[in-house]
This record gives sequence, C-alpha cells and structure tokens, in this order.
Amino acid sequence: MPPAWKALAARGSALDAVEKGCAQCETDQCDGSVGYGGSPDESGETTLDAMIMNGNTMEVGAVANLRRIKNAIGVARAVMEHTKHTFLVGESASLFAESMGFVCEDLTTSRSLSIYSKWLDQQCQPNFRKNVTPDPAKSCGPYKPVKGLSEGKKPTLQKQVDLHSHDTIGMIVVDGDGNVATGTSTNGASHKIPGRVGDSPIIGAGSYADSSVGGAAATGDGDTMMRFLPSYQAVENMRMGADPTMACQKAIARIQKHIPIFFGAIICANKTGSYGAACSKAPGFTQFHYSIYKPGLSQPLEEMVDCL
Repeated sequence: MPPAWKALAARGSALDAVEKGCAQCETDQCDGSVGYGGSPDESGETTLDAMIMNGNTMEVGAVANLRRIKNAIGVARAVMEHTKHTFLVGESASLFAESMGFVCEDLTTSRSLSIYSKWLDQQCQPNFRKNVTPDPAKSCGPYKPVKGLSEGKKPTLQKQVDLHSHDTIGMIVVDGDGNVATGTSTNGASHKIPGRVGDSPIIGAGSYADSSVGGAAATGDGDTMMRFLPSYQAVENMRMGADPTMACQKAIARIQKHIPIFFGAIICANKTGSYGAACSKAPGFTQFHYSIYKPGLSQPLEEMVDCL
C-alpha cells in the first residue's frame, strides 16, 4: 500500500497523505530527479524545492533552493503550519528547518558527484547560460554579459529536450470527504545556475488545490511552465465546467500558443475523484505516464496519455 494511502487509511488528512507520499519519493530518490543526490547545480550542489497546499483553507507552505535538508516537503508543511509566511528560500529556509527539528545532512552522493564531474569534463554542457561571453556552448566561463542585444525577438524554439534533466513528483489527494490537497517535490534542473527556482514550489504552477473544485499538479520544463501558472489554470478550467482531462488539455494548449515545443505535463482531479492528464509533445516525449490509487485497487494503477 502506498504511503499516501496508508496515511488516509490511518485516518490521516489529505495533507498528511500528500506529505507522506512526497516524502517517500524524496527518500527513494525517485528517478534521480527528486530528493538528495541528484541534479547537481553548476557548483555541484543538490538543492531542493517543494510545496504543499490545503484546498480547504487555501494555505500554502513552500521552500526553494533548500540546502542540507532531505525532507523538503516536510519543511514546506512546517512553513505553512508554524509561520504566518508562505514561502522561504535558500540558506534561511535551511536554518528555519533546523530550528524546527529537521536534521542537517549532506545532500551530495557519489552519484551526484559523478554527474557533476562528467559535466565538467564535457566543457559544462549542457548549461543554462545565454547571451554571455565566452560562448556557453563551448566554455565553463566565468561569463560576462554580451552588450547591445536587440529586444523583442521571439525565443528560439526548443530543438532538443533532455527528459532526464528535470522532473517532479506531483500529488493530488482527494479524501472520502472531498477534501483536496496537493504537493510537489523536486531537486530541480541538472546543472542549473545556483539559486535557480523552477515551477515546482510556485503556487499555481507546480500545483494548486481548491476543495470546492479539485486539484492539479505539473511537471516538465519549469522555466517555461511557471510563466503560465498551468495548475491554477487547470483548476479554473474545472471550475468553469471542464472535465479533468479537458481542463489539463486546455492548460497545455494555452502554453503551446506561445511556445509550441516544450516538455511538460499536467495531472488533474476534481472533488468527486474523476481524473485526467495532458502533455505537450516534444522530441522524445510523446506519451505521459502517471499513477492512480483509489479504493478497491491492490496497487497503484499506471495510466498513459498521448501528448498533444
């Protein structure tokens, strides 16, 4: 039985289920893109982003660029429950976590060191720099900005997508009373510029919950997706009458109007437990797989959707 379902079976709340489910993925280092020991940044450090949202009260707790603390989703919930704030970042978030009793640990592993060393050997390729000198496609820097760039040019379409450079666990929980909670956790994009925050901990981008409607969670190219708040958009689509699948499709289509090719997917569930998903077709990414667990199942059910 999955940890999230165990929490509900033990009369825990939807929030408990989200926290337990995401925490297990952090511990298991799900596909290397969640939790410690993965996605080192330009300096070789792994940092974590997470958020959790209560669809009854609309409260949110979020952390980003969290250092030295493995249980990012737990810290996010502590922000929600033990402060009047919503979002803590960086070293200050880590110090807050320590004050709340979270254990300070090294997030670096032999695997993340190997990833980092290989990246350095490849002249720091790929990386996220642009409009700098020396050429970021050939050099590790240090970089300086290129002056005199023209403004208003449309971005170059993304030709290649590294499906393993970034990902997220996103969860939607609807309990037997219709209470909705959502959450996300990730270690972000591999080789990101230190300090970078993606969509996962951003309210309405990484996930969104409203118990009067339902919830949504997103994964993919956070630097693109966070500009459109797709999880919020999907929930609002459901509020306006769209079923979960159509709600997700509309949120993806809205992004595609501006950026036709990007790596991204959204899952949606309404307050009655109906669910759906959608994804954007990109090179090497034509289908999106996600898991469902509900009463009567002996184990999670994997479902798949073709990308738009």
